[in-house]
Amino acid sequence: MGVLPIFNGKWMVVARTCSEEQTEALGRAVGERLFPGAVLLLEGALGAGKSVFARGVARALGISGPVRSPTFTILNVLEGRWPFYHFDLYRLDDETALLELGMEEYLDGEGVCAVEWADKFSALSTVPSLSIRIVRVDEHCREIMLAAEGLEYKNVCAALLPKGELTGASAGD
Repeated sequence: MGVLPIFNGKWMVVARTCSEEQTEALGRAVGERLFPGAVLLLEGALGAGKSVFARGVARALGISGPVRSPTFTILNVLEGRWPFYHFDLYRLDDETALLELGMEEYLDGEGVCAVEWADKFSALSTVPSLSIRIVRVDEHCREIMLAAEGLEYKNVCAALLPKGELTGASAGD
């Protein structure tokens, strides 16, 4: 797995994983650096690995049970070090449905939110978050782009980089 800082308006890290285990491990590495109130906005095609990444985050939060995509339930709430709110918005088409879910309360809550298919709803793009885009490169490999919106999320990304790789820039830039 390789990581590379890119400074193009947003602070980004790009990683390449070539197995489900590596994708989950990256999710775990991100999850270990999260904080109460953290929001992860996940996007990618069906089968890209969004739920696998979310499972890694859940493992970092101390959740050992099954972590399944909440495609039909829309939301799974799992208890760990902090509550883990795992949303799957695939089946929703209307932004008013987000209000009906009470999503704002979860986004402003004391837990960690992972929102699959967040790119379907422009209202979520204004939420301070770590946006995670997963692109399937081939059958096994994924390119995972993490874009930080806010200093706390920049620090999460910076912590993923090998020491010394931030030459000329700091996590606070």
